[in-house]
Amino acid sequence: MNIETTPLPGVLLLTPERHGDSRGFFSESWNRQRLEEAGLHLPEFVQDNHSMSHEPGTLRGLHYQSPPMAQGKLVRCGRGALYDVAVDARQGSPSYGQWFGVTLSHDNGRQLWVPPGFLHGFVTTEAETEIIYKCTAHYSREHDGAVRWDSIGIDWGVETPILSEKDRAAPAFVQWSSPFTYEDGA
Repeated sequence: MNIETTPLPGVLLLTPERHGDSRGFFSESWNRQRLEEAGLHLPEFVQDNHSMSHEPGTLRGLHYQSPPMAQGKLVRCGRGALYDVAVDARQGSPSYGQWFGVTLSHDNGRQLWVPPGFLHGFVTTEAETEIIYKCTAHYSREHDGAVRWDSIGIDWGVETPILSEKDRAAPAFVQWSSPFTYEDGA
């Protein structure tokens, strides 16, 4: 497993090794023991989610769950391709409001670790794109929230995305009061 840091402390890019031949490939997308041997200790995952978007330009985000149900997510693309984004939403963080984006695709096999305290969103770049992600907390409707996708200056690569009503109605980042705080060493 190749583990790369990103400009946002705590957000990591993981690329599992693929073993391929004429039939296709095999890859361990998650192996706690191998990650811990590499020095990476992620929280326990309690839920796996899988969503599919029919059209390119489908944007989902920027989403979060507030404490005490804050979620960390290990995100990968099962089919197609997407541009995945994490935004530091921890008040007091030196990188508060900064974002990092990366293309995740079936072809590149990359995964993005988005810790609790970060907003998460993605836009599909191919038809019939599937996103699969592990979560560190169960879904909680009472703690579910969103920040407007176009209020942080992210270049999503699409001018008129396909949005849910929830994402269309979300408040702008500057009007939103983050429930997350930064602690040294976080």
